[in-house]
Amino acid sequence: MVSGDGMTSSGCDRTAGLAGQTPSEDDRIASWRAREAHLHRMLPYAGLLVGSLLATAAPAPGGLPLTPTLVVAVASAGWIAWFLTLHPQWQGRRRLMAVYYVGLLALAAVLVSASPWYGFFAWIGFLHAFHLLQGGWRFVGMCCSAVLVATAQSGGLPRSWSHWSLWLVLVLFNLVIAGAVSWLSYLGEREDTKRKRLVVELAAANSRLAETIQENEGLHAQLVTQAREAGVLDERQRMAREIHDTLAQGLTGIITQLEAAEQTRDRSPDWRRHVDNALALARESLTEARRSVRAVRPEPLETARLSDALTELGGRWSALHGVPASVSTTGSPRPLHPEVEVTLLRAAQEALANVARHAAASRVGVTLSYMPDVVTLDVRDDGAGFEATNGSAAPKSDGGYGLTAMRQRVTRVGGQLAVESEPGGGTAISASVPALPGGAG
Repeated sequence: MVSGDGMTSSGCDRTAGLAGQTPSEDDRIASWRAREAHLHRMLPYAGLLVGSLLATAAPAPGGLPLTPTLVVAVASAGWIAWFLTLHPQWQGRRRLMAVYYVGLLALAAVLVSASPWYGFFAWIGFLHAFHLLQGGWRFVGMCCSAVLVATAQSGGLPRSWSHWSLWLVLVLFNLVIAGAVSWLSYLGEREDTKRKRLVVELAAANSRLAETIQENEGLHAQLVTQAREAGVLDERQRMAREIHDTLAQGLTGIITQLEAAEQTRDRSPDWRRHVDNALALARESLTEARRSVRAVRPEPLETARLSDALTELGGRWSALHGVPASVSTTGSPRPLHPEVEVTLLRAAQEALANVARHAAASRVGVTLSYMPDVVTLDVRDDGAGFEATNGSAAPKSDGGYGLTAMRQRVTRVGGQLAVESEPGGGTAISASVPALPGGAG
C-alpha cells in the first residue's frame, strides 16, 4: 500500500499518498454505479420491446388484439419515460413515486392479461418496488409484482383448483427469489455506505497519526487494510456457506417436488403431497435465509438439543424423499459450543442432501457419538457411491461445493472430515470435532 520512497518521505506526504488512492477507488465504484443505474433505466424498455416482439410473433390465444396491446405498451413506455427518464429528480418524492408505481402495476396488469409474454416487463416491478418505495410498501409492491409475474408464467389467471395451487407456488417462489436478491442487494449497498464512511474516518485518523506518530503510520494503514479485507473475505465465505446450506438446498428441493408434482398431476393425493412439500420447503428456506442474514443459529437448535434436531431432520428428510433414515445417539448427550452444534447440523443436512441428489440409496443411517474429547457425526448410505481419492473426492454434478463447504466448516472448529466411498458400495461421511462445552468461547 505504501512504496519504499513514501516510507522515507515525511509523514504528511505518506498520508497524502494513501488518501490519494481513495478517490480513485471511489471513482471506479461511482462509475460502476452509474453504469448500473443506466442499465436499470433501460431494462423497462427492453422488457416492453421483448414482450411486444414475442406477442407479435406468437400471439396468446384469448388475449387482446395486437393493436390495443401495442398501444398500451407505448403508453407504458411513455409513463416510465415521463416519471423516471425525463424527471429523474422526482425519484426522491415518495408520494409521486407511489402514484408512478400504482400506474406501472396497472399498465403491467393490462399487458399481462393481453399476453403472458409481457411477464418480461412485469418483472421490472421488483426492481422499482425496492428502489422507489419506502418501508412496508416495498413488500406490498413486490407481492403485487410476484402475482403479475406468476400469472404470466402460468399462462394467465388460474382456471381450476390445481391451477390455483400451482399459481400460488409460483407467486411464493418469485417472491422468495426476488426478496432474497433484493435484500442481499440492500445489504451490499448498506455495506458500501459504511465502507465509504469508514474510509473517510480512516483518512482523518491517518492525518492525525501523521502529526503524532509519523514512523508508524504506514504500518498502521497496512494493518487496517488487511483487517478490512480479512473481514470482507470472512463474511463472503460465511454468506457463501449459508446460501449453499439454506437457499441452494431449499430451491433444489422445491424444484424436485414441483417436478414430481407435474408427473403426478393425474393422481390428486400424490400431487397434493408434492405441492405441500414444496410449500413447506419454501417457507423453511425463507426462514433459514433470514436467520442466516442476521447470523442467527438455525431454528432447530434454538428449540431443541443437537441430538433431537438431528432426529427431527432425519424424519423430515425421510418423509420428503421416501427413504428410511435411522438416527441414533451414543454416549451422554450434553450441550456443546453453539458453533460446534451448527457445524454438525449443517454437515448432516449437506450429507443427506447429497444422498438425495446422487446416491439412489434404499436406507440411510445417521449416528451422533459423544466421547470425552470429541463428538463424531457419521452418515452412511447403501447407494451408488463414487470413486473417492484419498477420501476427499466428490460427485461433480453440483460443482463439488457441498463437500468443500462441509470440510471448511469442520476445519473451522478444529475438526476433521473423512469420506469413504466406492462405486456400488455406498458412501460413509464422518465429521469429528472437539467436544467444546456450551460455555466455551
